[in-house]
Amino acid sequence: MSNEPTVKRWTAKRKAAVVMDIFKGKTTVAEVARQHDLTVSEVEGWIEEAQRSMENGFRARPKDIREQYESELRETKEALGEAHLQIYALKKFRRLLDEDENS
Repeated sequence: MSNEPTVKRWTAKRKAAVVMDIFKGKTTVAEVARQHDLTVSEVEGWIEEAQRSMENGFRARPKDIREQYESELRETKEALGEAHLQIYALKKFRRLLDEDENS
């Protein structure tokens, strides 16, 4: 068992420190997850969030956080719409194949 105190609330500052340690090679995602009773996907989510924020910070005209999340939401909705259309088309195609086989 780790001698580190249990973290009850993960502030942005604490998350950033952990992610920086991972980036610097001082620890791994698996070690952080194990030490703090987190899932690997939670820690990976912090890393992804940090990478998005970093990319935004390097832009000549950084987006504010609201604009950044609205942009991500718009992209996600577009991807969901495309997936929905693909599913619809595949179901229709399958029905046509079934009708063709039955005739």
